[in-house]
Amino acid sequence: MAQASHAAGAPHSTTGIDSRKVLMWIFLASECLFFGSLIATYLVFKNDIPLPPAGFLEDHTKDGVVTGWFPTDRVIDGVKYKGVLSIPITSASTFVLLMSSVAMVLAVYGAQNGRPKMMKIWLLGTMLLGLIFLGFQVFEFHEFGAYGLNLATNQFGASFFVLTGFHGAHVTVGVLMLGSMLLASMRRTGLGPEAGFHVETIGLYWHFVDIVWIVIFTVVYLIPA
Repeated sequence: MAQASHAAGAPHSTTGIDSRKVLMWIFLASECLFFGSLIATYLVFKNDIPLPPAGFLEDHTKDGVVTGWFPTDRVIDGVKYKGVLSIPITSASTFVLLMSSVAMVLAVYGAQNGRPKMMKIWLLGTMLLGLIFLGFQVFEFHEFGAYGLNLATNQFGASFFVLTGFHGAHVTVGVLMLGSMLLASMRRTGLGPEAGFHVETIGLYWHFVDIVWIVIFTVVYLIPA
């Protein structure tokens, strides 16, 4: 019923799909190009890492192991470098983000089937899971900074922080969109007759952000240098 009422008055494109949804798909297609360029840049520079200066070795050496210059463990000129990337921590944050997609699906289901309470609960759940993911990212960035890795450290640091930082910014935008949708649903009239369409459209963006993170996680954390 929700889809039928939407179809009756919705602006259509020549494709027969709501033009607003087409616009979202076009936007997501442009985002694929954007993230594709960032991932390609990371792949170019992830192995092009100069050796750290002597001062860095002195400050970050413990038990003969240097931490914080390379993404993964390496031995160069007899010096052991412990990589800064932590697969267990990032695996946990990835699981959280994937679960947020499940919550988003349930929110869309509630919106499209006239169950506003279910929709609100799962919109809130999606937001909370997104915030937990961002918390993991802030923790990880703080740890890297403590090890001396930042945007200015080397080309790996620059490409890594730009790639993952922009993804974090997209997650933040998604959380804000979900929050605005949740607040709008609190009105007396709720989200109106097109509630299912609005939540589904935001869901497209959220699922896209999750898929991009799976690619980033695979390229950055799982594929060895």
